[in-house]
Parts: sequence; C-alpha cells; structure tokens
Amino acid sequence: MYHYVRDPERSRFPRIKARRTAEFRNQLEYVARHFTPVTAQQVIAALRGQNDLPENSVWLTFDDGYLDHYLTVFPLLHDRGWQGSFFAPARAVMERRLLDVNKIHLLLAGLDDTSKLISEIQAHVGPAFEQLWSAYAAPGVYDPSDVVFVKNVLQHVLPLRDRTRIIDDLFARYISSDERAIASELYMSPDQIRLMVKCGMFFGSHGYDHFWMNKLAPVEQEREIRLSLEFLTVIGAPTNEWVMCYPYGAYNEALLRKLKFHDCAVGLTTRSAVADVASDHALELPRLDTNEFPI
Repeated sequence: MYHYVRDPERSRFPRIKARRTAEFRNQLEYVARHFTPVTAQQVIAALRGQNDLPENSVWLTFDDGYLDHYLTVFPLLHDRGWQGSFFAPARAVMERRLLDVNKIHLLLAGLDDTSKLISEIQAHVGPAFEQLWSAYAAPGVYDPSDVVFVKNVLQHVLPLRDRTRIIDDLFARYISSDERAIASELYMSPDQIRLMVKCGMFFGSHGYDHFWMNKLAPVEQEREIRLSLEFLTVIGAPTNEWVMCYPYGAYNEALLRKLKFHDCAVGLTTRSAVADVASDHALELPRLDTNEFPI
C-alpha cells in the first residue's frame, strides 16, 4: 500500500511524509528479487477459485490519485511490465477539489510549529478541547501524539460540518485560498488516468468524496458507490470485476452488503497483514504498508 511517492524537498511542501523515489526504486528491486508481482485480474480470479497465484505473490496498490503516481510510479512499473492498481477519489480528480485529509497533510507540512495548529483548533472547539486532547492525543505508529491529535480531530472526531469549516478556514489562511490550483498540483487528471488504463494499469474505486464510509447512512453509501462507478466508466476502467479500496480502511456490514449487490469483486482494507486468498474474505483483504518493506 502506497500513498505519496515523491522527493519532498523538490516539492512545494518539503515536510510532507512520502516514499522517496530512490526508496521506491529500491523496493521495486526488492520485490523483483523476492516476489512475483500479480495483476488485479489474477487476484480476482484466485479469490473466485479460478486460478492459483504464483508463490510469493505481491499486489502493488496506490491510494488517493496523486500526481506522483503518474509522474513517478507509472513509468517505473511500465518499464518492468508490471501492473499497478490505483484508487483515486473521483471528486478530487474530476472537480479538482482537495480532500480534507490532504488539506490536513498540507497544513501539517506547511506549518513549522504543530502547536500553532493545535492552538487554532482549541480556539475553534472551545471548552471541549481538554476532553478531546485527553481522548485523542496519543502517539501512533508513525506520528507523535500532537500530530495524531490533529489527524483524529479533523478527520473523524468532530462532526463533518464543524471539521470542514475548521479545515477550510485554516487552509485558506495558512496554505492557499486557491484550492483548485493546489489540487491540480496534487492529483492526476482524467486524461492522465485514461492513458494509464490504456497502458495496462488497473483503476478501482476509492469512493467519490473519500468519506469514512462506516460513518455514512446506507443511502449515502449507495451514492458513494454509484458515483465512483460512474467515474470508473468515464476513465475507461472496469465496472464488472471492480475493486473497492476503503478510504481510511473504514467499512461496515451495511457497506459490505451493498458492495455484494453491486458485484464488487474485492475490498481492500488498511489492516496490516499478509492477505491469504484461501482464507480471507474477498471484501476484507488486508495490506502491508510500504513502511513495512525494506528501503
């Protein structure tokens, strides 16, 4: 599972966390020595009992539709004759609207002092701040407690309307008021994606708005599925044997039922484990993060 693949020091936001290009090349070399890359179609067929995967198979997946995937990942995979599977949020690509999660990334990367951002959040939430801090400021696997707090509160703890208002206000004041321009720098375009599809890359669903889908009402889940399938049609990607990559790894039983109804073949989570097509549920496959591989 990959997200940003770039050399941060050469970008507008040098503090953003990314897999560097040289590190990515090294990981591809490691994969070539120890694994057999497989396609999405091979995985789908194996889950249906139609074929066996090669020994030590690896499936390379890339989330969020970043321009990095077109500029850096696509050429390197194409040179090796490997397929990558890419999952782009439709709205970000089609409407050039920044995901809230990316606004948070850019705020954390653009502000030298995280305490300033936390103070801004405190000013917005008022007396509820201490309770929020006690509940959500704990160190994570890859982030210190202050960064975990910011991500938790602004990604899913506060009500959607409140966190959207706070994120938009902070982003406009500290990063840019031209959201479309930043989005054009961050995400692939529809034409770039169509080229990748024509060259054999696989594209699946990552939702339309990149919401926490376990927090949506069933009618909202249905909308996310329907609009994301329309997006796959627009870019020339398959909608008969399609793959759902859950934003934030979030899903629930109601969503699984809807995916089955819409003939979704595979669901990708963020649970860290080696997937086993013989025992894992097809709609709940785990993945290993790029940080779990040697660089």
